[in-house]
Amino acid sequence: MALPLRRSLMTAEELFELPGDDYKYELVEGELIRMAPTGGEHGVLTVRLGRLLDEYVEAHDLGIVCGAETGFVLRRTPDTVRAPDAAFIAKDRIPASGVPKTYWPFPPDVAVEVVSPSDRFDDVQTKVAEYLTAGTRLVWVVNPTTRTIFVYHSARDVQALGEEDELNGEEIIPGFRCSVRRVFT
Repeated sequence: MALPLRRSLMTAEELFELPGDDYKYELVEGELIRMAPTGGEHGVLTVRLGRLLDEYVEAHDLGIVCGAETGFVLRRTPDTVRAPDAAFIAKDRIPASGVPKTYWPFPPDVAVEVVSPSDRFDDVQTKVAEYLTAGTRLVWVVNPTTRTIFVYHSARDVQALGEEDELNGEEIIPGFRCSVRRVFT
């Protein structure tokens, strides 16, 4: 009796070496996940929040803000590599060798996910859980449909911010404050 062939799992290094095409890929427990390009609204919100973060972080020399498609290794063996829509890495966590040429070998301090119309709720929640389990200290989930930002400190410590509220970086990005309305307008 023939045994079924076992498909081998992909590593973060193999994912990095994939040839470019029109898709974004992430790796979840060694399985390659292909994602379609996002829509216009998603792109605008991602750049807007990323720019607001980057301007503040740079002005205060707090670390680095990365844009969409920057990979972070959240887990090894099997490997999980996620690419948040924006991310912050504190200055004291940047390796002495500088910004890596490949994926960051650890989770970001802050991960930002902008919900796309094609995103399933369970998939977004899975990403949030993976970031938090890996050590991300703060996850912001931006929902354009409800014009809400969900702030996750843990799976049970979640705050929903509406347009009248203020998003802040707490002790992770000290002094960063931004009206939620500003993210959506």
